[in-house]
Amino acid sequence: MTPATIAGMAKIIGLDLIALTDHNSCKNCPAIQKAANAYGILFLPGMELTTAEEVHVLCYFPQLNAAMNFDSYVSSHLPHIPNKPALFGEQRICDEEDQILGQENRLLISATDIPFSSVYDLVQQFDGIMVPAHINKPSTSLLGNLGFIPEDSRFSCAETKNDADWPLLQQQFPYLQHCNHLCSSDAHDLNAIHEPIYTLQTTGTTPEDLLTAIQTRI
Repeated sequence: MTPATIAGMAKIIGLDLIALTDHNSCKNCPAIQKAANAYGILFLPGMELTTAEEVHVLCYFPQLNAAMNFDSYVSSHLPHIPNKPALFGEQRICDEEDQILGQENRLLISATDIPFSSVYDLVQQFDGIMVPAHINKPSTSLLGNLGFIPEDSRFSCAETKNDADWPLLQQQFPYLQHCNHLCSSDAHDLNAIHEPIYTLQTTGTTPEDLLTAIQTRI
């Protein structure tokens, strides 16, 4: 999974919009944005943040510079646990032509010291939005790790693997009845990238329009 190949696959299968949400890092977003723009594909920079509770939260931003500033903040809250490439693979930082610019030496799947309760306000400071990831996954999810939705939650969109899970989740957790939901391919390899089977209703195609559509019913 490199920037040019991701953008190329998105073009081949006909996607209009993609987001990159690497674990605890936005460092490949500049390359993906350039590669996606070259193919005429809309792009949202993002991150899959791992909270102190090991809850995965998707964070989307309207502009690349906001995402990179968020990256710097998260980097300062990531433990200094070295990556083991033989076990977890190399954590490469590439340009838009897939040339390697460097490596992230700390293990990016580690939990940060950022609690779930602070993510909403934190991401807003960078003009972004939060979306709890794969919300009903048995592990690394809000419901899998905490077992409930905190009373002080303010997120307005959650992510599931497919549409079929959403009605039951809304019955089980009334908070979700007032939320949108995203269905994501959560692709960790090129073959897992979904074809355009899901749509997003939006009033425009600016990054701000896209973020509004994600978190607001239309």
